[in-house]
Amino acid sequence: MRLVIARCQVDYAGRLTAHLPMATRLLLVKADGSVSVHSDDRAYKPLNWMSPPCWLTEAPGTWTVQNKAGEQLIIGIEEILHDSAHDLGVEPGLVKDGVEAHLQALLAEHIATLGDGWSLIRREYPTAIGPVDILCRDHTGATVAVEIKRRGELDGVEQLTRYLDLLNRDPLIAPVHGVFAAQQIKPQARTLAEDRGIRCVTLDYDQLRGLESADLRLF
Repeated sequence: MRLVIARCQVDYAGRLTAHLPMATRLLLVKADGSVSVHSDDRAYKPLNWMSPPCWLTEAPGTWTVQNKAGEQLIIGIEEILHDSAHDLGVEPGLVKDGVEAHLQALLAEHIATLGDGWSLIRREYPTAIGPVDILCRDHTGATVAVEIKRRGELDGVEQLTRYLDLLNRDPLIAPVHGVFAAQQIKPQARTLAEDRGIRCVTLDYDQLRGLESADLRLF
């Protein structure tokens, strides 16, 4: 991972255009090829970014990041205040607790409980930013990403939003819709999810594991 703190301006050219005026920011270049631009607020969410596969070209005063769709992130650098690289090693990945893992297995086995005519594509669908719990198709054939949590909070909605943003850049599966599933979903998380067009599903774990597969239902 490479960490660069620089005074820079950023322009995005693609499906939309966006401009960040000159300011001091953190430029994060990861081993997977992604490049993201961060400020000293907004928690972990970047101001702008380019997900892999993409390519970084460095020239004096200018970084150009381009993906295979031809979208560009152009970073004009006035001054570099810090530049360091660190090898973080192999990421072991997030280990879910027993409840989340069991819920994922149950829903994958009985995916039709989310709707008649739904079918499973695969569990732990790999992406450059981590695996999607379940990727499936609804009755219309549209692709759906399902994120499963024991307790549904804002960070879970943000996580699913990042997956959807990345998946919807893949023309082979786009458009991709989202389902946020949890045993309990906080009102703020539900409001944010629904505002982003993400369907919320509340899971009854005891009922799911106690019912026969043919009668498995979701409420």
